Amino acid sequence: MNIQEFAAMLKLSTSTVSKALNGRDDVSPATRKRVLAAAELHGFSPDPSARRLRRQTADTIAFVLSPPQTSFAHPFFLDMLMGVNDAMDNTGYQVIVASARSVDTELDVFKRLIERQRVDALLFGRTRRQDERIAYLLEQEIPFVAFGRSETSNDFPYVDIDHHVVGRAGCARFISLGHRRIALVHAPEYLMFSHLERGGYVEALRAAGIKYDKTLCIETAISEEGGADAARQLLALPEPPTAIVCGHDLVALGVLRGISETGKVPGRDIGVIGGDNHPIGRYVQPALTTFSAETHRAGKRMAEMLLERLAGRSPHELQEVWTPELIIRASDGPHRMFESAQVSQTSTRIRGGRRAQDQQSVT
Repeated sequence: MNIQEFAAMLKLSTSTVSKALNGRDDVSPATRKRVLAAAELHGFSPDPSARRLRRQTADTIAFVLSPPQTSFAHPFFLDMLMGVNDAMDNTGYQVIVASARSVDTELDVFKRLIERQRVDALLFGRTRRQDERIAYLLEQEIPFVAFGRSETSNDFPYVDIDHHVVGRAGCARFISLGHRRIALVHAPEYLMFSHLERGGYVEALRAAGIKYDKTLCIETAISEEGGADAARQLLALPEPPTAIVCGHDLVALGVLRGISETGKVPGRDIGVIGGDNHPIGRYVQPALTTFSAETHRAGKRMAEMLLERLAGRSPHELQEVWTPELIIRASDGPHRMFESAQVSQTSTRIRGGRRAQDQQSVT
């Protein structure tokens, strides 16, 4: 029998049985004695390579690229992997990279990495609100660090760049520039960071007394084409938006293209804000206003946390949420009517000042 069947027979959790078999101190002596006696009686012996895995003898860490974005061409993964490698230098651990073809098959990748005893621990990102990967790793007691939080559990280490801030501050920026029809184009909301973005966006609208309009909130693929399709859909509305917040810069680049296709000028006719500081964003026209995303530092910090976790530190002491900063460039232009009103007010003040000077001259 496997350990799950053995634990079920004893009416104990798998983790309790595992701890008892491995001589952990956080199991009562009576429970440990019961488990060991049952193991001897039934001839149960846990897989020795699995024990080696839990005792950190494989010397291998897996960095798992998560769908829907598995291309190494994207700086997000390259920068994060470089950070991981920096932290793992001279530690004795090697880093391997794995990926899944789809969300549906990703858990199988995790199981193969673990059940074939190839890795001691894992690093991965793009956490989900309900994340079966996290549930599985916690059940198996495999050390890991994730890039992002999850509603599944709070009992794991993570680094997260707060996308609630992206949604809230991006929307608030446009509100301050006079916009009232503000759209949100973001990744599928089963992803935790995207869910947080919409929460921040709605919060900013509510704070300004602007009614939330679900037709202005579009989920799309994390790709340039996804952003372009969303822009076409938004601009076909009877009352299209004058500004668009994007949760991801690739999406924002597509939005810029979709706006241009209609004959409008991004940054002048319709404002656009990105979400994660893709390097190409500063070179497009108009240069993309976006938010900082320190992925290299995040990868390095995740690897450092994993080493601390392997050394026995509590997961609750290894949880960090970083606040991104708005990087203002040229794509987040003011509402045209708001801009015209400001120009008109400035002209009025100038004319008023000149009249006052003329009157003083006459006097």
